[in-house]
Amino acid sequence: MIGKCKAIAHGSNALEYIFREGKLGNRLVFHNLCSREPKAIYEEMKVVSDYNTRCRNKFLRIEIGIAPQDEKKLPVSELMRIAHLFAKQMGLDNHQWVAVTHKDTDNRHIHIIANRISLYGEVYDTTFVSNRAARVAEEISREKGLTIAREIKAERKHQKAKTNPTREQTKQQVQKICYALLDKYKGTGITGHSMFLYELNKNNIAIERMKNKQGMVYGLKFSYCGQTFKASEIGREFGYHSLQKNFKVTNKEESRKPHLTVQEPIEKKEQPDTGYQLVPPSRSSISRENDTQQVQNPIGAVADAIVSAADELMEGLGDLITPTVQGNDYAETAWQRKLRNQANRKKKRGRGI
Repeated sequence: MIGKCKAIAHGSNALEYIFREGKLGNRLVFHNLCSREPKAIYEEMKVVSDYNTRCRNKFLRIEIGIAPQDEKKLPVSELMRIAHLFAKQMGLDNHQWVAVTHKDTDNRHIHIIANRISLYGEVYDTTFVSNRAARVAEEISREKGLTIAREIKAERKHQKAKTNPTREQTKQQVQKICYALLDKYKGTGITGHSMFLYELNKNNIAIERMKNKQGMVYGLKFSYCGQTFKASEIGREFGYHSLQKNFKVTNKEESRKPHLTVQEPIEKKEQPDTGYQLVPPSRSSISRENDTQQVQNPIGAVADAIVSAADELMEGLGDLITPTVQGNDYAETAWQRKLRNQANRKKKRGRGI
């Protein structure tokens, strides 16, 4: 047996649905109600629920599923007892509710529509109400010796894994190959990623990218020997994003090598002795000795703080640097800015006096 519960606002439609001709099986229980037809039941419930104006979802919809193998054990009288017991354990003694069975599907099931507002004006707490309903259904099933939904689900999951032994063997082969190649090329960058895909193809394992309606890739599929597996079936390391992260270079020095090989010839050519560079050829940054600041502004838009930093750099290096033409212009601009700053400070000091 399984139970579900949800708070709803459309009580009238829900009552019309459970009493619909062609679906209705047996009328089981009318609790705290005088009426027997859906419209009259709704009006009767509405008289109570109208006392609370703040609550929006004023009704509860409950479904109790019966396992096919238990139907022969449960006559109508026993279903009435189950409905009463279920409502009692859910705390609906002081509420209005009606229970019926449906015959429109192969599996018999019970529908309960309850007024969420009690006869005393209290609002039924629906925090984790669906989990509560499932737990109550499990307790009643154990008490009456009925089939427990959770155990059936676990059993089906176990059986599903062994229903097709060929598929399981194929999946184990794919996992063995994928994990071996991942260990071989993990952390080797783009080259390793390419070799990983190449060797998978060499082992007759095809990878297909799954895309959504917008054309965005959201997952991978592995195909081998006529069997197709989602990436999650092979392993969590083989998801679309996880697989890319596994090939990232772990050594930071290696990741910087391409950048250094490009810069080294330029630096050695222009500054062979000192290793310092006042204004790089790209004119995009200014570096200090401790390499703690990099500023990316053209000379004409250099801020006061950057000018002072460059001024200190010039004073500290002294004669070690042979400034270029750009360096001379920069030094002259810095010197004039410094003179103006000194003059401004003197003026401000004079005003303070």
